[in-house]
Amino acid sequence: LHKITILLATLGLIIKKTLMSQPAIRINSLTIGYENKKEFSKIAHQITASIYAGELTCLIGPNGVGKSTLLRTISKLQPMHGGIVELLGENINEIRKEKLATLLSVVLTERPSVYNISVKEMVAMGRSPYTNYWGSLSKEDDKIVVEVIEMVGVQSLTHRIFATLSDGEKQKVMIAKALAQQTPIILLDEPTSFLDYPSKIELMQLLQHLAQQMQKTILFSTHDLDLALQVCDKMAIMSPTEIVVGTPEDLSLSGQLNRFLKIKGVVFDSESGLFKVQHNYHWAIRIEGEDAPYFMLHKALLRKGILSNNEIQSEAYISVAQNSFTLYLPSEETFTATTIEQLLSYSDLMKWVIPLSE
Repeated sequence: LHKITILLATLGLIIKKTLMSQPAIRINSLTIGYENKKEFSKIAHQITASIYAGELTCLIGPNGVGKSTLLRTISKLQPMHGGIVELLGENINEIRKEKLATLLSVVLTERPSVYNISVKEMVAMGRSPYTNYWGSLSKEDDKIVVEVIEMVGVQSLTHRIFATLSDGEKQKVMIAKALAQQTPIILLDEPTSFLDYPSKIELMQLLQHLAQQMQKTILFSTHDLDLALQVCDKMAIMSPTEIVVGTPEDLSLSGQLNRFLKIKGVVFDSESGLFKVQHNYHWAIRIEGEDAPYFMLHKALLRKGILSNNEIQSEAYISVAQNSFTLYLPSEETFTATTIEQLLSYSDLMKWVIPLSE
């Protein structure tokens, strides 16, 4: 019996590794677009990519590049115009609607126009692929509905009418509905839209948990780049002619993030691996110190158009301590502030910064 148990465990591990080595979503030479007055308007052409189980993958790219169209095409909500899409090794054109509902769940930006239906009833609609002819929920179905409502954190909305919710609340409910569907593949179009910042983080962490701990295949589009860079296992950068997939770190080191994502007024910091606002500075001053107060002062001065570091050769300089910021002048006079706000409000500060050559 012991040997049989070991054998079954080994076989399970082999099967799991085999599944993870094969892409859950395979896109090959795909052309996507939309119909406009019976004419096809092409958005992206001959794009190829592979998305794997157990990974949280974000789809990024400029507005209008076709991210939503790609997700809708993978979901069979609109036709493709050439190429192949496979889900778990099966061509989507050969997957019946009933089976597709057990393989893939999708959350789009459009909200359903429904009235007089409660939040719990909306979430329960995610169980429809598994219910009987009358749509009756079993005890197991009801248990799953309750679990996903708690998982997404909308327990307080359970008995509310869906139509009365805010956009952010509706977003969470639709995500709960997708989770209730219990599919191995989940697609989401801008899931963090309308959410406040703490809710964005909670949702990203939930998606990360589902991918890594439950081996879900999760692909979602987003414009929350900094959050995606910190949480996602993979990034899929989309252009009209290709999709480049890789870890955020590899895409950063290879220069792909800079190549694809040129955002006016924003620069990619390869050291931190995050996007930052590009400040124009015309003056400079030396600052001396370390740790958080030093970096916070540097950040605040950049906002004022002043470059600061410990290598700038200026007659005046600012010494940064843990609880104070002291401006030392050539006349040996000093001005000490206990906050950065006080220092920036000092009327003579701009007299001692040095201009930078154009």
